[in-house]
Amino acid sequence: MPEYPDIVAYLKALEERVLNRKLIAIRITSPFLLRSAVPPVSSIEGKRVKELRRIGKRICFGFEDELWLVLHLMIAGRLHWREGKTKPSKLNLATFEFENGTLTLTEAGSRKRASLRLVEGEQALDDLDPGGLEIFESNQEQFAKALRSSNHTLKRALSDPRLFSGIGNAYSDEILFAARLSPFALTQKLSDEEVGRLFEATRTTLTDWSDRFLTEAGKTFPEKVTAFRPEMAVHGKYKEPCPRCGTKIQRIRYASNETNYCPTCQTGGRLLADRSLSLLLKKDWPRTPEELEEMKRS
Repeated sequence: MPEYPDIVAYLKALEERVLNRKLIAIRITSPFLLRSAVPPVSSIEGKRVKELRRIGKRICFGFEDELWLVLHLMIAGRLHWREGKTKPSKLNLATFEFENGTLTLTEAGSRKRASLRLVEGEQALDDLDPGGLEIFESNQEQFAKALRSSNHTLKRALSDPRLFSGIGNAYSDEILFAARLSPFALTQKLSDEEVGRLFEATRTTLTDWSDRFLTEAGKTFPEKVTAFRPEMAVHGKYKEPCPRCGTKIQRIRYASNETNYCPTCQTGGRLLADRSLSLLLKKDWPRTPEELEEMKRS
């Protein structure tokens, strides 16, 4: 799922291409994409984009007459830009034809989760905001208050859009690795020093990756938006050596997501229990990376 750094890169590229440009036509080919009926989506045709905004992981296009087109890419939605017009394609869930080029939306896989809404006015736009804290508009005290507002694991808290804005599965892994904290640590049991470490790691990680994406894209439109980057420290790096200590990265799978971590750097050498496997193995569940390797050999 595109997260804060990806959305920042998209917004920068969109500002250079569609800001103050007129939308000539919009074509929606997926019956699952559009999640609003009033005002009709055709009402933005012929209007200019006056503002671009991020709300959590949503990209918001502000048109004339206080109309807002709100796009949530979810897990597999991606944007593409081409100069001039593009030929109709079944791969495009939506096509936005501007006076200077065409923006298209695609979504890999069969589960179509991306959504598009058209709302009118600031209040209607605010109603779509999950309410998570903006990391770069807050201080450590505000961060700590949001983090400790309920007693969840750090992984769950960081990726909850009602608590923190723009952070998801991939960057929560990277943030926790940078902070040297366990993804299963409970928010209300963290010391002030650990909260401070997490706050700085969150800001640094999101800043570094945003800068990296902006530099990588340069003047081109970002086309390599993915949750799995070879430069990442732990996310998607299962069984690969930790860049800090060399221990093999471990993971916990649940539903369609996974948590990646370094046992040495983050959990004091302990393996975190995968729910399904640990229930199956019970007392035989390995407690350390060494025990896990021994189990595999036997």
